[in-house]
Amino acid sequence: MDAIDSSQQPCTGLRWRSVVVDGRAARYAVGGFGPRVLFLHGWGLSGQAYTRPLEQLIGMGVRVYAPALPGFGGTARLPLEQRTLAGYGHWVGHFADTIGLSRPVTVVGHSFGGGVAITTAHRSPDLAERLVLVNSIGGSAWTDGRGVVRALRDRPLWDWGLHLPADLLPGRQLTRVLPVVLRDAVPNVLRNPAAVWEVAHLARTANLAPELAALAERRLPIFVVWSSRDTIIPESTALSLRAALGDPYTITVPGGHAWLMDDPRAFGELITNVIHRPLPARSGRRVARAFPAAVADGTAA
Repeated sequence: MDAIDSSQQPCTGLRWRSVVVDGRAARYAVGGFGPRVLFLHGWGLSGQAYTRPLEQLIGMGVRVYAPALPGFGGTARLPLEQRTLAGYGHWVGHFADTIGLSRPVTVVGHSFGGGVAITTAHRSPDLAERLVLVNSIGGSAWTDGRGVVRALRDRPLWDWGLHLPADLLPGRQLTRVLPVVLRDAVPNVLRNPAAVWEVAHLARTANLAPELAALAERRLPIFVVWSSRDTIIPESTALSLRAALGDPYTITVPGGHAWLMDDPRAFGELITNVIHRPLPARSGRRVARAFPAAVADGTAA
């Protein structure tokens, strides 16, 4: 049982707890029994928006840990000099140490959390048994409106903002996903607008090619998940992330950037399939077709 969050009553549902990491307050959610998953949330959120997909994992026999990253959801901001992706990765390692998290675990990161997952695995080699990057930042390229491939840091903020509502509005996401995202994001913006802006800048300028290359050299099993209608992390960015890894396991799913909130069951099936898949030495094979059709559409690079 974990050192900090053990109790007399077993925790099967997702519950929020407080802890002190590096002398500063932090919040995290934990619940379930089974293989351990450390989940890192996306930009502007805190983990509350992911309640349905995380509870789906718990219901499928997984123990989930979901910290609110520094600056969000009641977790104190990092010191100024540590407000980098490497600093966030360093904090996650200290968080795992603080709660006595048994290693190794499956590290899953969505969007900005994917970038943090990359730096966490890079800085703490013993922590990640496998890495699942869900619609993750970390790629270095972006295709502009004229079809020209450019550096991601050249993508203007207005273009990110233009695609955010378009990604959330189609179909049932308007009623199922958007209210959940706003309920989580608005308090973060009101409580700590500077942190939201800083993380947006980190996401916009992220180029984790050196860290990705090092993880590939280490032969860490890495699964790159991208959704076919994602306009926030476009295909060109996902492709540049995969290129930096060489030949990662790749899975393409239907939906937009927040597909895991819209379809928690598909997310649960994907993650549990990843967890229970044996981890042989890499042979160059791609595994998208090994997942159920409802989870992956068979597209792989």
